[in-house]
Amino acid sequence: MIGVFGGTFDPVHHGHIEPALSIQRALHLTKLLFIPNGNPPHRSVPWLSTEQRLSLLQTALEKYPDLVIDKREVSRAGPSYMVDTLRLLKQDFQDESLCMIIGMDAFFGITQWHQWEQLFDLCHIVVMTRPGFKQESLAQQMSRENYQFLCKRMTQDVKMLASREVGKILLQSVPQLDISSTQIRAKLLAGEDVSQWVPADVYQKLRGFIDDN
Repeated sequence: MIGVFGGTFDPVHHGHIEPALSIQRALHLTKLLFIPNGNPPHRSVPWLSTEQRLSLLQTALEKYPDLVIDKREVSRAGPSYMVDTLRLLKQDFQDESLCMIIGMDAFFGITQWHQWEQLFDLCHIVVMTRPGFKQESLAQQMSRENYQFLCKRMTQDVKMLASREVGKILLQSVPQLDISSTQIRAKLLAGEDVSQWVPADVYQKLRGFIDDN
């Protein structure tokens, strides 16, 4: 199975890496692709440049051989729609199951994604949850119709994701770190120390980017 983990990574931090490693181990993924957004359609332009985000991501992942950077979104023009990325990945990994990994906030809004229903024709979806999260609480966050559509696809069996079938949803508990890229950016701009939130080598490189500006 191939994991697909998209985001701006602006900048990458432990809150990205530790949950991703947890998913990689739990699902026995052969590799996990970190896919930086090129032109995210539903958020502002990234704070760091594409080159800087890629450089920090490369530094953060270099000691994890199964965590791989995929540059296809930053290399193509137009909005970075995940459904387009998954179609391309499906062509490249025809003999592998694809598992798109997203956070709970993203999952709550998935019905607003571009061509969202087609995602289920291309991959499984693994939703990172806090320990103790209950599936029933999803009903409070979305319409009844969407809730019923998604619940029909829920599974607790990791082995089902390895099949050639697609369209399953797995709620997977992961370590929760109270970190966000937004917080890191704000603290950096205020001259505060964020070294506890990012790998040491990433912090040094990030400080260099700030000093250069």
